[in-house]
Formats: sequence, C-alpha cells, structure tokens
Amino acid sequence: MKIKLFLTDVDGVLTDAGMYYTESGDEFKKFNTHDGMGMRLIQQAGVKTGIITTENTKMVERRAAKLKVDYLYQGAYPKVNAALEICEKEGLDIKEVAYIGDDVNCLELLSIVGLAACPADALPKVKSIPGILQLSKKGGEGVVREFIELIFEKYL
Repeated sequence: MKIKLFLTDVDGVLTDAGMYYTESGDEFKKFNTHDGMGMRLIQQAGVKTGIITTENTKMVERRAAKLKVDYLYQGAYPKVNAALEICEKEGLDIKEVAYIGDDVNCLELLSIVGLAACPADALPKVKSIPGILQLSKKGGEGVVREFIELIFEKYL
C-alpha cells in the first residue's frame, strides 16, 4: 500500500489538547516544530497533506497556511465526509490515506483509512481500533513527525 494523502487532526495531535486563555480571552495553542518539518518532508515526497478538525479558529488557519497544507477543513463533523471529499477531488481511494487522530470524533475516519495512527495519550476507544498504530509520543510532542517517519520507512 502506498500512501498518497496524509491527514491529521489538530487538538490532541498537532497540539497537546490544551486550550490556553489569557485574562482578556485570547486563546493559545502550542504546536511542535518537528511536526511542521515532517509535513514539509512528506509534501516534498509528493504526498498531499491536509488538516481536518471540528474546531474553527484563525490560529489553525494560520498554522495550516504556514505548513502549506493542500487541504484545511475546519468545523468538519463528521470528519470522514471531509476526507472522502478530498479523495474524490484527488482521485484517491480512502485506503491510500494515512490519518492520525486521538478522540471519539476521529473514530469513523480512523476505522476506514488505509493507515491509521494515534498518539500515546489518545483515548482508549481510539487505541482499541483494530490495526491502529499506537505511537510512542503524545499529542503536541512531535507525534505527527513520528508517524511521518514511519510512513517513509514502510509506506512510500
């Protein structure tokens, strides 16, 4: 199986799932630069990339622009619909997709992609998906890079 599309969730994967607020109400999320380099490397290998999240924030829009992802779907629920739409646009089968997610809103998509992974701190329901790769890093700690390096080793 060759991976042609790499998709990721945001909160709990690209971030540590924390939502930080200032006294004035500004929200912050911490992203890991190693994940960003991983995204660049997989793009350079000819793999399309995308972010699918149920949240809808300007900061994710900015992060997606910085990462130069091919697709950004915010407010996506269910996430599987966004992934199938991307596959249709790209002429891909869902089995040519790698996806990493951590929570119950990722279950359906993780269950149908060709290669599914989750961070070490994903919820038990996600970890119990048959065939899912349970990675050693937690969300926000470079887990996307870990997954991408594994894809380079075995699926490209």
